[in-house]
Amino acid sequence: MSVVTKGLLLLALFSFNFYSANAQWKLVWADEFNMDGKPNPANWKGEQGFVRNHEQQWYQDANAYCKDGKLIIEAKREKVINPKYVANSSHWKENREYSEYTSASIITAKKQSWQYGRFEMKAKIDTRPGMWPAFWTLGNEGQWPENGEIDIMEYYRGDLLANAVWGSMEQYKGIWSTTKKPITEFNDPEWSNKFHIWRMDWDEKSIKLYVDDLLLNSIDLEKTYNAKDPKKNPFRQPHYMLVGMAIGGDNGGDPSKTEFPAKYEIDYVRVYQK
Repeated sequence: MSVVTKGLLLLALFSFNFYSANAQWKLVWADEFNMDGKPNPANWKGEQGFVRNHEQQWYQDANAYCKDGKLIIEAKREKVINPKYVANSSHWKENREYSEYTSASIITAKKQSWQYGRFEMKAKIDTRPGMWPAFWTLGNEGQWPENGEIDIMEYYRGDLLANAVWGSMEQYKGIWSTTKKPITEFNDPEWSNKFHIWRMDWDEKSIKLYVDDLLLNSIDLEKTYNAKDPKKNPFRQPHYMLVGMAIGGDNGGDPSKTEFPAKYEIDYVRVYQK
């Protein structure tokens, strides 16, 4: 058998195996963002105000909109009044009279949730200082982190992250499986100007997190039982999605020299199951 014939046979076998494996997945839900205006309220609701991680942005609905077949999450440098301001308060949600930034985070909680499947997003993220875009999930039941968190994509300070977190013995302190990949390792100076595909393959045995088919993290679900309640595995329950862009906060970095507005552009979000 010639080298050429062997090569063609190997290519045909690879193609058969690839398409056979992917043929098992059936699309069960998607948002293609093809209707201009607000995100579909049957799928999404917006988070409001100061929410988590000591972030600098004020979340508001106006900063998430669909245009030309894409969901745009737009962060702005603009001053908005904090209605929960309390003079001399030590709480981070109350001790700022104003927010200097606005952005959006939209979630599918109490609207759409899934247990297991292939979750996929095609998006272009802003990687400048202070930006913290994310595509992630939380479990429907339980208090964080006992409900489980999966970070299919988050980015800050030069790194892409692919994480999962579950409950430890301490309240509000999680056990993390974390990987970081500096975007400089892609050796593409235009990487941040391009759309990429983030994917999670999740079943009862494992969670695998990818970018552009590159495996970033693999989590064995036999190792993710909550420490306080070893019978509870937060990744064996339905999860809902969150898509948003934070600014600054615990991890995002300093946005003060970044030019705004900043945009996180999502072409689609899809869920497949077998």
